[in-house]
Amino acid sequence: MLKGIDHRLNAEVLACLRAMGHGDMLILADANFPAEALARATVTGRSLRMENLRAAEAAAAILSVLPLDTFVADFAGRMEVVGAPDEIPPVQKEVQAEIDRAEGRARPMAGIERFAFYDLARQSFAVIQTGERRFYGCFMFRKGVIPPEV
Repeated sequence: MLKGIDHRLNAEVLACLRAMGHGDMLILADANFPAEALARATVTGRSLRMENLRAAEAAAAILSVLPLDTFVADFAGRMEVVGAPDEIPPVQKEVQAEIDRAEGRARPMAGIERFAFYDLARQSFAVIQTGERRFYGCFMFRKGVIPPEV
């Protein structure tokens, strides 16, 4: 345990988040996502786990230390529901609430078609698989920057 660090962040996840640079993408995936297969193509080359957490819990922990990019419109994304891309399931509403809380304002995620999401996962820095069992609990976060103290 460390002071000031969310206890849900394990050592591997913390090391990954610290190693990421500005604009690098992180995939937060549900339990059904093909994390092992897709993570082989990522910078880390393997999937990481937060399997004891639901998507919103994992997002809250990650966003407690990870700044989101403010220079791009696709700072965060959600896997679209197949056949209903504008539908926002409860799991996605919960993660959106965590993003808004971390950002201090409403900042809607972009929708990403399912197979385009898989392609993004292959291009990402890392894939973190949660224990989320609800469908469409898959998200992309793009790392931002922490400004210098004035």
